[in-house]
Amino acid sequence: MRYLAIAAACMALTWSALAGANAAEVEVKMLNKGEKGVMVFEPDLVRIQPGDSVRFVAVNKGHDAQSIEGMVPEGAEPFAGEMSKDVTVAFTVPGVYGVKCKPHYPMGMVALVVVGTPTNTDEAKAVKHPGKAKKAFEALFEEYGKTASQ
Repeated sequence: MRYLAIAAACMALTWSALAGANAAEVEVKMLNKGEKGVMVFEPDLVRIQPGDSVRFVAVNKGHDAQSIEGMVPEGAEPFAGEMSKDVTVAFTVPGVYGVKCKPHYPMGMVALVVVGTPTNTDEAKAVKHPGKAKKAFEALFEEYGKTASQ
């Protein structure tokens, strides 16, 4: 009986290790200047599966990555990285996540992370944003809409 318990424990450990090994990690750079202009996340639209991670890399100092209130699906935890430091976020709940750099949010430094098949797209689109962030999210949702139908 003891051997069966040990074998079951070994199988459980192997299964959890294999499940974690299938998770992907996407890198998003926090930049003073990128392909789309100044104060940007690059890429600013990321599609991943539940269990995957996004590593926000502080290529340039003075940036952070944090979730936007109202743009996190129900059941998911909000996140906030530290200024000028990399942060890795594991996304386990399907949905649309809005991301901002707090000091550059009004300048339009935002990103959209789409996890699996989202159920909170309408709620996320309804969130109000300051300054250039409004137009940046309009463009991101338009880009997401085009690729979602493919």
